This record gives sequence, structure tokens and C-alpha cells, in this order.
Amino acid sequence: MSPESERTTYVLVDGENIDATLGASIFGRRPNPTERPRWERILTFAESTWQQPAKGLFFLAVKDELPMSFVQALTSIGYRPIPLSGGPTEKVVDLAIQRTLQELERRDADLMLVSNDGDFLPQMERLLDGRRMGLLAFREFKNSGFTALVDRGLEFYDLEYDVGAFNERLPRLRVIPIDEFDPNDFL
Repeated sequence: MSPESERTTYVLVDGENIDATLGASIFGRRPNPTERPRWERILTFAESTWQQPAKGLFFLAVKDELPMSFVQALTSIGYRPIPLSGGPTEKVVDLAIQRTLQELERRDADLMLVSNDGDFLPQMERLLDGRRMGLLAFREFKNSGFTALVDRGLEFYDLEYDVGAFNERLPRLRVIPIDEFDPNDFL
């Protein structure tokens, strides 16, 4: 493999999965725009964490119209939006990410996946071949199958606590290290 300074980190974003986790599991409602991740922070995190360029691919399922304002925003912060369509039962984002992971097996590059979804476990397992790999997700909602991959070298980063992808603290239940405990958060 080439020296680290010449490598690229591909950041594959399953935005639907992150949005669904925020809505169904964290807020119990559709998240407001201010409650969604600051996607540019994820690219910055990838570049600074592994000290190499990051290329962001943001996968979108599009039913009717392309969400142009969102696509333009993604493009302006450095992502390559990948709008996809398919049949009503096809998980087009999952299929596209799985195909991209398969293609990455043939490339000399590193990878960060932004998703809690276990549908990518077989491809991720095959990619644990000496390259750096990261999973950016919510600790309590990531598929439990990723735990075995962490034991084999997959690096895990919590989107809120490690990446700092949000402007506001999310209403998540977590174990709090005593050094971080502030009673004002609960009073």
C-alpha cells in the first residue's frame, strides 16, 4: 500500500439511516434542520483524524424530484451527492453503498462509513485487509455485528461525542464519566 500521505479516505454517508435513527430513536419525531448533523464536520473529522484527504460520497434515495437545495449544499461543502432511484421495495442507498464497498476492495484507499446499518457487515468484513476503516454512528444504535469488526481493527467514532457533528446536545441516554457529569444538565 502507498504511504499514508498519498492515500485517500472515502467517506460513505448513509444519510437516510442517520436521519431515521435521529427521528425514530432519538427525537421520536422528524428532526428539525438544526438537529441534523453538520455534514462538513464529518469530512473535516476524517481528514484530521487520519491526516489525509477525504472524499465524501453522500447517497440519496430520490422518489420524485431531486432536492436541489440539499444537493447544492452538499456539493458546496465537498461531498459528491449520489441520487438514486429504484422500485418501491428496493433499498437503493444500501445497494449502492454495498456496490461501492465491493469496488473499494480493488482500490488502495481507506474508508469511513457513516451508518448504523448492519446491511454492510459482509463488505466491511472483507475490507479489513490492512487498510484503515472507521464507522461513524451512534454508539447505542449501531448494529451489534460491528462489535466483532471493532475487535478486528475497525475504528469506531460516535457521531455526537467523538466527531462533534451536531450543534446541540442530543437527548440521548448514555453512561456519563464522572468527570463529565454536570448536575445542571438534569436539574
